[in-house]
Amino acid sequence: MKFRLFDAPMREPSQSVGFGGNVIERLSEKRTDDSVEKALADPSARLLLMGGGRLFFKTEGLAAYHTLAEARDAEARLADAVLLGFTPEGPVLAAPAGLDVEELPEALKAIDYRSVYAQGIVDAADLGALAQGASLLAWHSSHRFCSKCGQPSVMRDGGYKRFCPACETLHFPRTDPVVIMLSVSGDQCLLGRGAHFATSVFSALAGFVEPGETIENAVRRETLEEAGITLGRVVYHASQPWPFPYTLMIGCYGEALNENITIDAELEACRWFDREEVLSALAGTHADGIIIPPSGAIAHTLIRDWAESG
Repeated sequence: MKFRLFDAPMREPSQSVGFGGNVIERLSEKRTDDSVEKALADPSARLLLMGGGRLFFKTEGLAAYHTLAEARDAEARLADAVLLGFTPEGPVLAAPAGLDVEELPEALKAIDYRSVYAQGIVDAADLGALAQGASLLAWHSSHRFCSKCGQPSVMRDGGYKRFCPACETLHFPRTDPVVIMLSVSGDQCLLGRGAHFATSVFSALAGFVEPGETIENAVRRETLEEAGITLGRVVYHASQPWPFPYTLMIGCYGEALNENITIDAELEACRWFDREEVLSALAGTHADGIIIPPSGAIAHTLIRDWAESG
């Protein structure tokens, strides 16, 4: 039985995207203000150390997790640690690494998040934990002061709140929603290339959701603004946590009502691709050398699932 584009999928496509494989049990209903301290007191606690957009590995075997003693040796700022949750092996935390990435001892190696993802250095579950930890730590780093009164705030609830002692305001971690969409018309789909892309790479269009806007309307607006294409039906397909710094990519398909393209300054190129072209690009055999984003990207999932649905 073939998967039909505007019907509910038989599987969960989000499971195939990078950063989407997190298996940590968050147990959010059981968090308390001393959750981090209790987790650090557990001998089985494992920590991810992060700093400067990089994940710190033990050089031997490129192991991503550190014991409490190893974290202390790396001068991790344990007072700023956050509790990610629990696995059968014990609690999992993320903490800012205190060491300068340019002056690491031989026992440690710092690798930037994008390389960890692109090179497949850790498995899907650990990549998901990286996204959770990186996003939380980035939010805490940029929200140390109360946005209401300007006074310093403090961490609460294992890292999932900040509290301002001065005015008693609570602050919660933010996630920035971004729509990424593949517009389709019959047996063809719309792909574009931003100025920062390599000349051979084409991908789905994307843009931030604005305040007071539905996901569907954001998809329609961004597609019209970037490519001059009016969309009718819009359906959700998959999502992807994207820790740069705390974004959620929301993948959708849009039903194009016209095919004449008018691109704006955000795009360097944009055109329709038929299904056979897309399949050849996915296979790496496109006659013009067209490249689709790599398999961990949600754009790849949108493009591949559409191409294989025909």
